[in-house]
Amino acid sequence: MERRLVAILAADAVGYSRMMGENEEATLAMLSRCRQAIDNVIGGHRGRIFGTAGDNVIAEFPSAVEALRCAIEIQQRVEDCNRDLPDSSRMQFRIGVNLGDVIVTGSDLLGDGVNVAARLEKLAEPGSICISRSVFDQVEGKLDCHFVDLGACEVKNIARPVHVYRVHLGRANVDRSTKAAMPLTLPDKPSIAVLSFQNFSGDPEQEYFSDGITEDIITQLSRFRSLFVIARTSSFRYKGQSLKVQEIGRELGVQYLVEGSVRKAGNRVRITAQLVESETGNHVWAERYDRELEDIFALQDEVTHRVVAAVAGRLEDADRKRALRKNPDNLSAYDLLLRGKHRLDSGAREDVLAARNIFEQVLELDPNYAQAYIALAETYFYEAISSWTTAPGAAAKRLFELAQKAVKLDDQESRAHLCLAWGHWRLESNYEMAETQLEEAIALNPNDLDNYCLKALICTCAGKLEEGISCAIQALRHAPNLHEECMYSCVIAEYLLGRFDQAIAAFARMVQPPADLYGWVAACYAQLGRDADARAAVSKLRERVLAEQAGCIEDSVEGWRAYWMRKFPSRDRSGLDYLFEGLLKAGLPV
Repeated sequence: MERRLVAILAADAVGYSRMMGENEEATLAMLSRCRQAIDNVIGGHRGRIFGTAGDNVIAEFPSAVEALRCAIEIQQRVEDCNRDLPDSSRMQFRIGVNLGDVIVTGSDLLGDGVNVAARLEKLAEPGSICISRSVFDQVEGKLDCHFVDLGACEVKNIARPVHVYRVHLGRANVDRSTKAAMPLTLPDKPSIAVLSFQNFSGDPEQEYFSDGITEDIITQLSRFRSLFVIARTSSFRYKGQSLKVQEIGRELGVQYLVEGSVRKAGNRVRITAQLVESETGNHVWAERYDRELEDIFALQDEVTHRVVAAVAGRLEDADRKRALRKNPDNLSAYDLLLRGKHRLDSGAREDVLAARNIFEQVLELDPNYAQAYIALAETYFYEAISSWTTAPGAAAKRLFELAQKAVKLDDQESRAHLCLAWGHWRLESNYEMAETQLEEAIALNPNDLDNYCLKALICTCAGKLEEGISCAIQALRHAPNLHEECMYSCVIAEYLLGRFDQAIAAFARMVQPPADLYGWVAACYAQLGRDADARAAVSKLRERVLAEQAGCIEDSVEGWRAYWMRKFPSRDRSGLDYLFEGLLKAGLPV
């Protein structure tokens, strides 16, 4: 087969069948007039028409630049043909341009290179042009155009998404009011663009540092499959421009923008970042980081993780509030999912069961919604670890089944692998498989706090205590204000290592520690000979646990031993025995 790389232009009249139904003769006369103009323009740009079907034209060109020049002139000539005509008689064309490899069969060209051009034409607005990423890479900076990045689009009968750009004429003097009249449809999940961080250092060489932070934030946010993130090529186009966030948000079709700055002075650097709601310009979140400029890459990595962790959480919170304000009769599957997550967060029995009912409604609307299966699985996680369930084993089993279903639907969902890890650990005591699933979850989303928290706990229960502490510290780095989740494993691991003072210090960092940690800290005090503190901690433990698990635990040796075996399912008995040693000294019957 003969193959060659060519630029393909596909053009199609908008509403041709409707116009023919209304007035055949006038429509054919108008099409003939437009086609004469189009054919002349294609010939003038060294193009060759190899496909026509009524109102459709497909042509090849020797270069992407020539093909786009032709497309722009076609739209201008068609506009001339429509001048002075009433709206009902006007004929508009959509145009798609692609650069791709094609198969040559006589005078015809076949293959995906042609098919993609035809799909791009279908994505274009009447009177506009859409191009592929391959064309954009060739024409950028060479024509008087402005491009709006529409991101990766799924198109019919093409296996992979196509990265699409919409073309606007007159790059040097863009008519922003025209673009405002054609706003992009907002995605059905939180959407965000990260604008290039400004370099306020007065040192052009620091530009790479500010750009590097921006690129890293975009890359890390893109790992959250619950977010729609604009590509770097689009957000960086606003670098150096003085535009309102409302304009940028409208042009990019996003709800939120991240902007920031970098200022270097001597051996110190100050980095600011803020999350802005594009429609209103309101600041949702802002933070400032002052650091020594010792290891520039470590600093860049630290700031990236902190910004991403803060931004991702704020976006979902904001979207949940918006979903809660919506009319209950007009909720999409995504809105329902957010409402369910809002109920689930409390962990209370009635809220968990209400959330479960909501997630089941979501799956009735969309049986292939992987995130809904994950959320439903998490309701069974809450039940399995709760004091109110009568069947924790059945809840854990159901969680595992739902997680497996979610992974089959979408194996790129990190929280599905997180649920699988928990199931392998608690149902099967399979530590190796649990850690494998956690590594997969972390690789898919290294910014999810829960991945590190669960890994810290599993490592601690497996006796890998230093690794457990390291994972907890990583979790704390991602969420500096959430000491409860991050410090839990640290308290346990430090005690088992005999570092009682460090365990007490980790416990002190927690604002609302879970009830069982009072047992661990009581054991620490007892091992240090601080008997009064140990007895006070045991008293607090008894008060909290007996209240939370009313009727589910006896204040006896058997009752407390069963409680600790549920709370700390260590791989061998040595860890539990060491805990019991401290608890006996503290005065708890074990």
